[in-house]
Formats: sequence, C-alpha cells, structure tokens
Amino acid sequence: MAKFESKSFNPQAFGAYVERIPQLKKNELIKSGALKGNTEIRNAFSSQTGTAYAVLPMYGLLDGDVLNYDGQTDITATSTTTYERGVVVIGRAKAWTEGDFAVDITGGVDFMDNVASQVAEYFDGVDQSTLLAILEGIFAMTGKTNEAFTKNHTLDITETEEGVMGPASLNTAIQQAGGDNKSKFTMVIMHSAVATNLENLNLLEYLKQTDAQGIQRELGIATWNGRIVIIDDDMPVDDTEAESGTLKYTTYVLGQGAFDYENIGAKVPYEMSRDPRTHGGQDTLYARQRKCYAPYGISYTKKSQATLSPTDDELKDGQNWELVNDGSGKTINHKAIPIARIISKG
Repeated sequence: MAKFESKSFNPQAFGAYVERIPQLKKNELIKSGALKGNTEIRNAFSSQTGTAYAVLPMYGLLDGDVLNYDGQTDITATSTTTYERGVVVIGRAKAWTEGDFAVDITGGVDFMDNVASQVAEYFDGVDQSTLLAILEGIFAMTGKTNEAFTKNHTLDITETEEGVMGPASLNTAIQQAGGDNKSKFTMVIMHSAVATNLENLNLLEYLKQTDAQGIQRELGIATWNGRIVIIDDDMPVDDTEAESGTLKYTTYVLGQGAFDYENIGAKVPYEMSRDPRTHGGQDTLYARQRKCYAPYGISYTKKSQATLSPTDDELKDGQNWELVNDGSGKTINHKAIPIARIISKG
C-alpha cells in the first residue's frame, strides 16, 4: 500500500471519501433536477474501450395534422423523427506535491477527511468551469437553424432604462425561452452584483443551515420566485465598457434535465507517488476524472477539437455545437430546452 507522508494511502478508500464530501454547487444542481443521469450515455462510454465521443439517437415527438373522420377522407400516416445527438467525454487531471502535507494541511485532524474535502472542492470548481464553458459555447452557436435557441433563450435588458434586474426579469426570460414549459426552470446562477441588486429589492430569500454545534448560518444559496439561486462570482462579466462604468453580467437559468450528466470515471482516479530524493523527500497525489455533461437538445459536433478530450476553449467554440437535428434540417423544438440566460447591468 502506498504511503502519503508516512500515512497509508488506499486509492479506493480515498475515492469513497471524496464522493462523500458535500459538493455544494453540484449537489444543488442535482437536487434542482438540472443534472440528471443518462444510461444511454453511460453505456456508450462504458461498453466500448477507448470511446471518447458518441452519437446517440434522440427520438422525436408525435406530430402532424389531425384528419377529418367523415367517411370520405383517407387516413394517412406519418412517422416520428429520429434525431442525432453528439456527446463527448471531458477528461481533466491534476497533481499536488507536498513535502510535509500531513502536518501542514491536516493539522492533526483526520487525514482522509481533510485531503478529500480539498480535492472535492477543487474539482467542484473544475466542473463548474466546464459547465460555464459549455453554456458559453451553446450561446455562441451560429446559423439560421440555431437562432431559434440563441435568440429566444437570451433576455438582454441592458438597453432598457436602467438595464438592471427587476421583479419581472426572471419570469419574462423563462416565458420567452420555454413558453408554457416555463415551469421546468428550477435554478438561477448569478453574480453577487446581480444578487445584491435583487437583495435591495427584497426579492431573494436565503436558505439557512444548522451545523453540528447548533449554530444557524446563511448559505450562499437563495430562492427567487421559488427557484433556487446560487450566487457565484465566476459567472461571466463583460467589461468591454468598463471605462464608462458599465459592466454586463450574465445570469444563467437552468431547468429540469438541462444537462445529462454521467461520471464515466478513469482507470486510476487517485494514486500516490513517493520521491525520496527531491527536497529531502516528497509525496505527490495524482487525480484524474472523465465526465460527460450533455446539454439537452443540443449536439456536440466535434468540428474543432484537437485531442480526445475538449479543452474549455474548445467547449466555448460555437462551431462545436448545434441544435439536435435529423440530418435534413429539422431540429428539436427550442422550447423543450430548459436553458436560458439574462444579460443585465446588475
């Protein structure tokens, strides 16, 4: 068994510890229904050795005009459309080297809990960066067939009188995006500047948590019109007009099933390496992950990807995304996609 600063290191046990550590942002995404599992994706990447990209069928809904049943009109049949959806596995890795990790970081507290909590939090941030890159990419899609989504799922209020969020902003955005499906939207992720403006309007109500000592404190999570709100300054900020004092903030609104999510896994997610020579001896923890985040109704095209795993820049590239289609120009109804954004000055 490998040693980590003279402590036993079991990679399976360590991985289990990491999974048990609360990952606030991902957990809230899962609880809101924005992330949901997909067995077809898991099977595609688990049953074929070396698979990093797959095209899966996506079945269309019944459509066509109803016919008049009058004894004279022939009853003609139509068939459902089968769409194709590209999905990709996103691999990420990191390593940390410490010469005195157990003493300096754990502070004498349980080794596994302390290290795992830091690794879990780190990859929470990695996963969020992946999601933000994907969201930027799908709103950068071009071409007439994709405009129905990029136009109707964006509410830009920066040109209004004040250009800031108001009581009706969220409701207007989700109605524009989903029509009578607006109830599917369950979560809002926004910058603290936007949240502060909504707080000043008394529109946010913060959730509270009671810790093991019985102390109640507010979480960085609120609700707005019944939707969960996560406040995070990693949300996009356009500062091109900063000299005039104008910043533009992007707020994302996600709904049930906005992303199919599967943790595909790596052969060796965690391992230790001991170097007794460098700096008198040091240990390195290696971490690897392979995950799939697939936005509902949107296909990854892989038109501009250099290796088997896309970088964040490649995920942000609009040419790598398109609405799910049947190959002949017919696309999925954009109202079925529970993803929207609001651009505001605060």
